[in-house]
Amino acid sequence: MLDVAGKEYAGTLLRQSVRYCLDVEQRMRDRKYMPSPIRALLPQLLDEYKLLSKPLGQRKADDAWIEELTATVYGSTRQRAAEAVAAALADGFDPEAIGEAISLAANRLVLHDPGRLKKNSSDQKPPGCVHGDSVGVHASDAANAWRHIARVSNRRNQVASLIVGAFHTAGQTKWNTEQPYPYRDQLDNIRGKDVNALLSETEEAIRANDQARACAAAHRYGELKLATRPLFDLLLKYAVSQDGALHAEKYYRTVREEYATIRPAFRWRQVVALARVTASEYGFPAPGHQQACELLKLS
Repeated sequence: MLDVAGKEYAGTLLRQSVRYCLDVEQRMRDRKYMPSPIRALLPQLLDEYKLLSKPLGQRKADDAWIEELTATVYGSTRQRAAEAVAAALADGFDPEAIGEAISLAANRLVLHDPGRLKKNSSDQKPPGCVHGDSVGVHASDAANAWRHIARVSNRRNQVASLIVGAFHTAGQTKWNTEQPYPYRDQLDNIRGKDVNALLSETEEAIRANDQARACAAAHRYGELKLATRPLFDLLLKYAVSQDGALHAEKYYRTVREEYATIRPAFRWRQVVALARVTASEYGFPAPGHQQACELLKLS
């Protein structure tokens, strides 16, 4: 963080991180939790694949390779996912391509999420919702952060970040359904063929908390290859006005950044997921939003 934030801010971030980690350690001890296996697995993989003694590769990955690694990270155990990324790094694949697969695996968690169970719900996160700290949104925001860290770090931290990012993303399918969220059943009901009509349908779905219809409208929008900016502007409108249980703006930013870096064959999946989360979070106004609008004299 010294190179990224400078000495003063890096020190602040370090203190915050150390304080948080110490608090977590104490809670783990109090509840008699076992330490995460990544603590032993990471140094083991660094040694086994000699990742600290060889330069990072620039080997290009085709779409099929990305899909395969995505499926491995999404559907495997945490250990298997970490090993797969370590092997890919050892084989000389471009770290950016590896990060892309991790991001897509996290995105798949959003698109396979059945929605929050009633027993885990709250006033801000009702049954069926997928916003807030849902498995997929949480994983997507974290994967996005790991990718950024990897991009600006030295080789050691770049390698470690991708391995830990895969470990963090994997092993969570027990919360999800085998089949994707059934929004495609709604595609025949989407009538719009142009930007304005589809934006209207998307907004109606969002305001009705209709996740499936919002996904279907966003899917059709991408299918028709319409201008992306108007749709992102619509979704941003709700990202800043709705609370989203602390993840609304964060997840919007994640999707915008991942859309910009993921190859065209896969990137629209991110937008469909964002439309779903936006429809889920509608109805919970962000604290201070109304006051901010009044101060800025905005309607």
